[in-house]
Amino acid sequence: MPSKWEYRGIFPAMQLPFDQALAIDEPELRRFTGWLAGHKGIGGLVTNGHTGEVFALTAKQRAEATRIVASEAAGRLPVVSGICCEGIAEAVEHAGMAREAGASALLVMPPHQWLRFGMRQPENVVDHFAAIGKASGLDLIVHVYPSWTRASYSFETLAALARLPWVKCMKVGTRDMNKYACDIRVIREADPSVTVLTCHDEYLLASMVQGVDGALVGFASFLPQMIVDLYAAVCAGDLKRAMDIQSRINPLKDVVYGGGEPSGDAHARMKMAMYLAGIFKSAAVQPPTRPPSAAEIDSIKAALREAGMLRKEAA
Repeated sequence: MPSKWEYRGIFPAMQLPFDQALAIDEPELRRFTGWLAGHKGIGGLVTNGHTGEVFALTAKQRAEATRIVASEAAGRLPVVSGICCEGIAEAVEHAGMAREAGASALLVMPPHQWLRFGMRQPENVVDHFAAIGKASGLDLIVHVYPSWTRASYSFETLAALARLPWVKCMKVGTRDMNKYACDIRVIREADPSVTVLTCHDEYLLASMVQGVDGALVGFASFLPQMIVDLYAAVCAGDLKRAMDIQSRINPLKDVVYGGGEPSGDAHARMKMAMYLAGIFKSAAVQPPTRPPSAAEIDSIKAALREAGMLRKEAA
């Protein structure tokens, strides 16, 4: 089943701007979409990821975010919409809404029940993805969760998913470098046409040098050019340049992620950094996520000031 798109390069999992009433700010989202799409090396745009506060959005809001981004992208780039649902019927419904909104592909996350109870039968995973693919007719990107979760896919399951005709790409966030390398090998052996994107925001360089086809990361909402440049240096085999770029990313990474992984609090810190840098006009986040503390904001300002990114009005 051929695809119109190649899922390669840097895919920002987009932050979602809200107005003071916490409704989606359409003019701001359109401006942000155009800004991201204008960076050479961006392979596509992703709505309704964790960075986009998908857990706090209604089905209608998820479709609205995708509609706005797809309309503004106007076919220049694939627009990928996240599917974060418990059951097959709900996932199929959301997939249909994403398709009608203009999505080119779907980023399918594991249901929460798998995170809590595990996956009793690997066939259930394949059935979940196959149902979404059959019903929507859209390309699928598999979101591979960390190895320590109960929704971590075995090598056998990864291979079975890679062989599904709708699966064109895997967003691999194993967060165990030994299993990560093995996951990539298993996917390549199952179907070499399936692309692999890292989603390790907090250690980009280490995960990029494993021979991936790009990155699907929320951090690219904030630092698209730096991450495009980092991946270009890795592809060119210029490790010295790649290490220099990563060293410039690190202080900003540290104030966003600290020693942890991407989370609601980290996304709130990143949105605040984007506001203080002039990328967004508001740092509003959806409850129950709360804005960063005063101390965290001071640390964000210091990192932005050092990077020359702090807008004058925020100094």
